[in-house]
Amino acid sequence: MKVLAVIGSPRKNGNTETLLGAVLKGVEAAGGEIEVVRLCALRIQPCIGCGGCDKTGQCVLEDDMQELYPKILASQRLILASPIYFYGITAQAKGFVDRCQALWSRKRLLTEKGEWRKDPTRKGFLVAVSATHGERVFEGAILTAKYGFDAMGMGYGGDFLVKGMDGRGDMAQDAATLAGAEEAGRKFMD
Repeated sequence: MKVLAVIGSPRKNGNTETLLGAVLKGVEAAGGEIEVVRLCALRIQPCIGCGGCDKTGQCVLEDDMQELYPKILASQRLILASPIYFYGITAQAKGFVDRCQALWSRKRLLTEKGEWRKDPTRKGFLVAVSATHGERVFEGAILTAKYGFDAMGMGYGGDFLVKGMDGRGDMAQDAATLAGAEEAGRKFMD
């Protein structure tokens, strides 16, 4: 099963990537064929709200997002990993989600033609790490992920969320959480 893992963290080998690595160990153990995409390594412009995709289902902006659309559509599972910045996902991750407006438009156009076939086996999963312990720290990220996955033609397959990872390398020191993340990755493949 094809799994696309999208890293929205601007920091390489940080807490988010460490947590994602544990989730991906579980995904791989369950038979997932993983492709990892680091958004910071790509040139993705923000959505300009031009409405160009409303008529065609295709984004008019020419950048690295054009390479991601077919990968999203070919994936049975997608994992979005992001640290939490001000109670939401990073700018890189949000830009990626915003550019999936073209996929939402594509889905709408296909539905109007009677050609859209919902595939309940396609699922998205959110991996997020916050430095703070705020009671509602993940709410914005969860909502963004849910609606982003819906635009991609995927259901919300759950999440693995960790609070209180403030220092560089903190996640790598938490063996119990990493083991839980690995198990969550296995379950996500069910």
